[in-house]
This record gives sequence, C-alpha cells and structure tokens, in this order.
Amino acid sequence: MAKKQVDLTADGLLQVQEELDKLRLVERPRIIQAIKDARSQGDLSENADYDAAREEQAKTEARIKELEYIVDNANIIEKVDGEVGLGSTVTVEFVDDDEEEVYKVVGVTEVDVDNNMISKESPIGAALYGHKEGEVVEVKLPNGGGYEIKIVKIA
Repeated sequence: MAKKQVDLTADGLLQVQEELDKLRLVERPRIIQAIKDARSQGDLSENADYDAAREEQAKTEARIKELEYIVDNANIIEKVDGEVGLGSTVTVEFVDDDEEEVYKVVGVTEVDVDNNMISKESPIGAALYGHKEGEVVEVKLPNGGGYEIKIVKIA
C-alpha cells in the first residue's frame, strides 16, 4: 500500500512532534507503571485497575502509531504570499449578509473548527485555496447548495 503524504504547516508538524514526545516520554512510562502496580494486586481476572490501564495502553499505542505515521509522511507546505494556501489566515466577507469571518487554513490533522482552523479539504478551505485578495469564490456544500464569499485579506 502506498503511503499518503500528510500536508501540514510547520507549526502543525511541531504540535504533532510535541504530542508524540509527550506520549512516548510521559504517558507510556506512566501507563507501564500503572500496569505493574495493578499486577502487584494479585488476581488479574477481576482487577479493574489492570483492565483500565491495559485499555489506556492500547489507545495510547494506537495514537503513537498514528502520530509516527504523520511525522514520517509529513509534507510541509510553505505559505505563498498573495494567495490562500496552507498556513494562511484569511478574512472573508459573506456576500449575502456582509458579515466577516477569519479562518486559518491548516492541514487535516490540525483542524480545530471551534477556533476557525479549517482544512483545505473543507468546503470553505477548498473554495479559498489558491485564490487572491478581492476575489469572490463559491463555497460548494455537500448537499449541492452553496454560497459566495469575498476574500478581504490574506495574512
């Protein structure tokens, strides 16, 4: 199976590496100690602490593998001045109601919708990607609808 590159900003890669380091250096040893402590309590067949620690270990190891894959396959995208790309902070105006919103276009692993960090694969991100200030672009929604936004500023 071919490995798929994971597009990230430099900041996004740093965040992934920091999380990976924390899991490897802090969480993994803590969980191993919790398993040892639970084993020392005797019968494992009815030991809830042991079961919980093993479950946490499985989740942590899965997350470590996921983060290692991201780091190994990271494709750092540099910002291109003057057009919307990965790492761009974009102020847009919704054409229908003149409201403005600010979005940051990030890699899919960095998405944080609550903080307006959107991926280039999202409807708004896809519409904005590669366009310049002053352009009006159509955001196509999965249900077939859409709306227009104007790119006010790119930072």
